[in-house]
Formats: sequence, C-alpha cells, structure tokens
Amino acid sequence: MDWLYVGLGLIILLLAGDALVKGAVNLSLRVGVPALIVSLTIVAFGTSAPELLVSVNAILDGAPGLALGNVVGSNTANVLLVLGVPALIATMHTSEHDTRDSYLQMMAATALFIGLCAFGVLTWWSGLILLAALAAMLVHAARVSMRHRAEMSAAADACTGEEEEVEGADPNLGWPKILLFLVLGLVGLPLGAELLVEGAVNIARTFGVSETVIGLTLVALGTSLPELATTVMAALRRQADVAIGNVIGSNMFNLLGIMGVATLVGPVPVDPSFMSWDLWVMAGASVLLIPFVYLGRDLTRLWGGLLFALYAAYVVLALT
Repeated sequence: MDWLYVGLGLIILLLAGDALVKGAVNLSLRVGVPALIVSLTIVAFGTSAPELLVSVNAILDGAPGLALGNVVGSNTANVLLVLGVPALIATMHTSEHDTRDSYLQMMAATALFIGLCAFGVLTWWSGLILLAALAAMLVHAARVSMRHRAEMSAAADACTGEEEEVEGADPNLGWPKILLFLVLGLVGLPLGAELLVEGAVNIARTFGVSETVIGLTLVALGTSLPELATTVMAALRRQADVAIGNVIGSNMFNLLGIMGVATLVGPVPVDPSFMSWDLWVMAGASVLLIPFVYLGRDLTRLWGGLLFALYAAYVVLALT
C-alpha cells in the first residue's frame, strides 16, 4: 500500500500542478495582475500547503525536528531541484523577467529566519515576528499589483486598448473554468503530497531512518513535489515568470508563514547541526539564484544539471 500511495500521490501532484498553473496564469490575464505576482501569492500558498500540514502535525505529534527539517529541506529542494529539473527539460528564459524585488524579500526572510534560529529555539514570539514579516510582504505585493494594473490601464488608454499578453493563456477561458482549475490545483496538490509523504515515510521508517533525516530529505522532497510539478508545467508552457516566482514565493511562505504558524502551536528546538550546516546550505542555494535575477542569465540545461547535481550531493551527505 505504501508504494501505491507514492505512485498515486505523484499522479495527483502532476495533474493538480498543471491545473493550478493554468488557472493562475488565466486569472492574471483576467484581472490585470502579472503572472509573477499571482505565482508569488496564490500558486506559492497552494503549493506550500503540504509543508504547513506536515509541520503542524509533526509538532502536535511531538516531533518538532521533523517540522524544522521539512521547511529547511524544502527550501533547499525548491532552488536546487525544483528549478534544476525543469531547466533540464526546457531552457527557462528568466532573463526576460524582473524578479529582483521578490528575490531581495526572500533573502531578507532567510536572514531573519536564521537570526531567530540562532537563539536555539523558535517560540511563539518568533512566530509572531515571522508572521508580521509575511504580512508586510503581502501588503507590498498588493501595492505592486495595484500599481501594475494602473500602468496597464493608462497604457491601454494612451495606445489602442491593447492588453499585455501572457504566453499560454486562453483569453476565452471563462471564470467558472478558471476557478475550477484553481480549486482542483489547490485541493489536489496537498492531497497528492499527503499520500506520497505518508507512503514515503512509512517506507523510510521500515529501514530505520531517523525523523530528522526524514524531514530534511524524504518529507522535504515529498512536500516540494507540488512546487516541482507546478514549475515543470510552467517550463513546458514557457512561463518562466511563474516558475521562478513560484519558487521565491514558496520559500518566503515556508519560512515566514509555515514556521510562523507552526511555532504558535508549540516550540521548535533548533538542533546545533542546523546552525552549523543545513541552514547555511539553504542560504547558499538561494545565493545561487543571483545570476538569473541580476546578471541576465537564462536557466539553461547546463545550469539545471549543476543545480540537480548539487541537490543530489546534499541528499547523499544528509543520509550519510
């Protein structure tokens, strides 16, 4: 049954990821919001739902190390695996999209999280700080969205009424279908991830793997599969803004939202190994995005292979 859960979970994740990307991109076209902003909010929150469910349940079950490992491992996987694998399938033209603002927010969230972890335990007051930072990020994203809509409206009035095109979107897709795609994606992603994680954790425990290692590797990988499925579909549709925006948004929500809520449920002790290794690997993986954010580089197959190889090496080191 565990292997059946893993296979079924993967199928649901792939189908739900496609539905969520389709719904999010068409939603952005309909309401005049850029696909990047939609991916930073709706898509990011939907694909981060598995991490939230796993982290809260882990703390309630008395395994806070699994919760912390899940978030840290997921953020590392999001950059190295979730961007690496799609780049192996098709080059993502990240140079055509400006993600500098959201990237700086992600790095600030990373620095804040590591700073709070330095106290040795994440408590309720740590959670309030993280949630306050998330609220500030959402307010900023809303302001950017409204400014973009105003600029689009002004440009349409000045020119010919032409609207900004979003590649792969269907202007004829009605609201019922858009909402249906979003609901199917947001419901299917956590369902598929839960099936996969349950099967994978049971298989891992059969071989005597510790909870911390499970959190950093198998659970993190399982809960990152929604991001991977969504990003693969975005890459196939040549929507690089959705792909990188999904990763950046998910990483911010993992650190600020998921750990913010989780620490309100119960304290999360920070194992010294996290401060000496895993948190810095997570931060280092985020730094690797600089060429694509600031230097105008496209995420080619060569870069994808490098990111994937780095993730494989990290998993091997964690397991050994």
